Amino acid sequence: MFNKRTVFTLICATAMATTAFAQTQGVSKTEIKLGSIQDLSGPIAAFGKQVRDGMLLRVDEINEQGGINGRKIELKVEDSGYDPKRAVLAAQKLVNQDHIFAMVGHIGTAGNLATFPILFKKNVINFFPVTAARQMYEPLNRLTYSFAATYYDQIRLAAPVLIKQKNAKKICAIYQDDDFGQEVLQGAEAAAKSLGMALTEKTSFKRGATDFSSQVAKMKAAGCDFVVLGTLIRETIGTIADARKTGFDPTFLGSSGAYTDLIHKLGGEAMNGLYATMTVQHPYLDAASDKIRFWANKYKTKFNTDPTVFSVYGYVLIDDFAQAVEKAGPNLTTDSFVNAMSHLTIPPDLFGMDTLTFTATKHLGSDASRLSQIQNGRWKVVSDYIR
Repeated sequence: MFNKRTVFTLICATAMATTAFAQTQGVSKTEIKLGSIQDLSGPIAAFGKQVRDGMLLRVDEINEQGGINGRKIELKVEDSGYDPKRAVLAAQKLVNQDHIFAMVGHIGTAGNLATFPILFKKNVINFFPVTAARQMYEPLNRLTYSFAATYYDQIRLAAPVLIKQKNAKKICAIYQDDDFGQEVLQGAEAAAKSLGMALTEKTSFKRGATDFSSQVAKMKAAGCDFVVLGTLIRETIGTIADARKTGFDPTFLGSSGAYTDLIHKLGGEAMNGLYATMTVQHPYLDAASDKIRFWANKYKTKFNTDPTVFSVYGYVLIDDFAQAVEKAGPNLTTDSFVNAMSHLTIPPDLFGMDTLTFTATKHLGSDASRLSQIQNGRWKVVSDYIR
């Protein structure tokens, strides 16, 4: 039988545990609530749907295996249409109504930045957003974590390698006039400066633009022989297509934002020759390993479509989140998660992602990326990791 002291101790322990769960939004004894904001209806909806599906596949696997420390994951996904204003409304719902523990894989630089105040006010973690902007982890904030090399570092480090290879003399940039485009532009400026050069020309376009003829004409008139692209899907295709029509044929280099199979699928032969930085390789199934083909078959069975590199991003970021939660231990709180992240190393995965390391003052997993080029209608890796 329990004596009074034992009963009192048990009551206190139960009360403390209940209080801990109550204070940690989105965590119960059986569940972890996660939220994600994707573009499911706007200009990069193809990316957003792929990220969402990759996340859902890994969530299902984890839940089928009993969850993490006995807790299953509930993932709620909202559509922003790639509009920061809609992202704010989505974040308000996820944080204040759905009471999520963490935001995972939110796509887009501007949308993420717009939602930070909502997340931080409620102590909600922003984990591995699908954007490579420096603002996702700088300045240092205990609630923000990124996994892949920034757009700035991708271009800053990779462009000089390619400029030297091509013996380029006039470096130029065309970029989307938002935070994403500015990151790429600043990387291009830093790359040129490292070679003792300056950008010969730079020109921007509005997010959602469909006509790039004036920007291409400006690049051509300046005699650019190397053009850095701060572009995503249709902007990349439109810029290069317009250039080809006018006989303008510089070396084009995009960031990981342009590294998608949709570029060559939608743009056709005109896209051959385009370079882009990337962190994980697109899973072409006829060239993939047995493990990746097995994974891809599971994905296709579930979603009736082949996976892409953005599917991989979604899958991997949930897997990495699960590793951090496992390390945080059974008593999951924001503090225990942050403590786990402060000394976490995630080894390379089957998709070729670089080793990710985190400390209390390092919230970017890796700053390394590789170069890929579209050759004969598909991406081919043409460099090792550039650091």
